[in-house]
Amino acid sequence: MNPQISLQRHANFGGTTPSSRKQGFRMPAFFKRLFKFPQMDFETAVWEMGSLIIAPKKVFRSIYYHKQTKNTWHRPDPSFTYLLSFFFFLTALAWGSAYADGFSQTLRVTLVFIFLHFLLLSLLIATLFYFLVGRLLGPGVKGLPGRRRQGLFDMEGEGANELEFGYCWDVAIRAFVPVWVFLYVVQFLLMPVIASKHWVSLALGNTLYLIALNYYFIITFLGYNALPFLHHTELLLAPIAVCTILWFASLFGLNLPKHLAPILWAGAKLRKDV
Repeated sequence: MNPQISLQRHANFGGTTPSSRKQGFRMPAFFKRLFKFPQMDFETAVWEMGSLIIAPKKVFRSIYYHKQTKNTWHRPDPSFTYLLSFFFFLTALAWGSAYADGFSQTLRVTLVFIFLHFLLLSLLIATLFYFLVGRLLGPGVKGLPGRRRQGLFDMEGEGANELEFGYCWDVAIRAFVPVWVFLYVVQFLLMPVIASKHWVSLALGNTLYLIALNYYFIITFLGYNALPFLHHTELLLAPIAVCTILWFASLFGLNLPKHLAPILWAGAKLRKDV
């Protein structure tokens, strides 16, 4: 009887090997480059910020090239996030210096503007759109919203037609540019006029909110409409009609800047009325 040596077999669930499992988990490139400032493309970020106001459609035309070269719709470059955060920092100092009560309140306004108004709100909106858009507007029966599996960050060689959370973040922060321009910059410059009790001042202030929000939804639509596997993206323009109706109703006496000015949202104790 010849001795027989048998090798112990390792369980292999789902047809994966240890090496494939190791390759399957990758830290998203966005976080890898979070502090690699020399590798960030701030020049493109500046161009995008200007184009988002003048010609927002141009910003999303290059995603096909990025998908072909990087195999992901998401642009893992935090330069745009840093740049817009810096501009929020500058506007927060302006609002705090003009309306907040002391240095501590100005510091509070600065932190709230950057981390609550911009970063946290963009994160919440990106998460909401990631689940809603990915499930309701994905490929499906013609004429009906479809459903599709999603991935947080697209892996190499997989998910050519999957909505990535990173791309939802890209759209959310870029759509915030007109909100920053009209509600944090233009509104600040016009506050002496908007704060007047005349009806023209009320109409001017409320119109700023209408323009900012409608711009936000237009850029959001353009961002998701650029993805070839999403259908019925025109539904993302529906909030524009709602905002327009609410704006028209507000002209009968509801002063939006008086209740929604960024400095009030920061919860700072004002030394003068807004």
